[in-house]
This record gives sequence, structure tokens and C-alpha cells, in this order.
Amino acid sequence: MAITENEALLDTHTFLWAIFEPKRLSPRVQRWLAAPTVTLHLSVASVWEIELKHRKGKLEAEPGVVDRHIAALGIQPLAITVSHVRALGSLETLVDHKDPFDRLIAAQAIVENLPLVTADTAFRQYARVRVEW
Repeated sequence: MAITENEALLDTHTFLWAIFEPKRLSPRVQRWLAAPTVTLHLSVASVWEIELKHRKGKLEAEPGVVDRHIAALGIQPLAITVSHVRALGSLETLVDHKDPFDRLIAAQAIVENLPLVTADTAFRQYARVRVEW
């Protein structure tokens, strides 16, 4: 599968790897990040998740650093809407994938009809989430 719409939603770790560990990204993802014709989105849920992990000392990504990289990479924040929250009810219940941030990001990808750029194989278990890597 390839990003044909020229738009995609980044998973939280994909965004963090783009900032701190770009060599962990697949060559395709590295190209998309550099391509001016591809619009990349980052869920506000990801920003929230990063903020919580930073406050708990699990992540060194300070809010200012995150904000600067969102701007520098030309990433478009994707707000959480009522439609996204309602779509959570139609997601499969996965025994090994209960992370609420991941589930919300999956719902957003479905509602917005965006491929999800992630190395997390758990997302492939959701029938309606198009995973790219």
C-alpha cells in the first residue's frame, strides 16, 4: 500500500522517532517526511500522550521541542472531534491493544480516511485501519 491521497496520520512513536531517532524510520517514511507534496497529520491525542509521558519523566520531549518540530516538519495537528470519539465504539476490542491513545488515533484514521504511519503491528489488527510503514 502507498500513500496515494498524499495525506497520512502519524502515530505518536513515528513522530517521536522523526525528531529523536530518524534512522528508526523506514526509508518510505523518511521520504514522506521530506516530501513537500505529502501532508502529514499528528493527532492532538499524540501531543497529549507526549505531554503526559514527559510530566511522568518517561520522555524527555519537552513541549517546546515538540511544538517546534511540528512546525518545522509542516505537520498539521488533527483535533479530536465528536465523530472520532463515537468511532471508538465501532473499533474491534483487541485483547493485547487497549491503549486509549492508540485506539483514538485508530478511530481518527478511520473517520478521516487517512493511512496511519506506524511500525506498531497491533494497528494491523483493526480491519479498517490502513497501516503504512
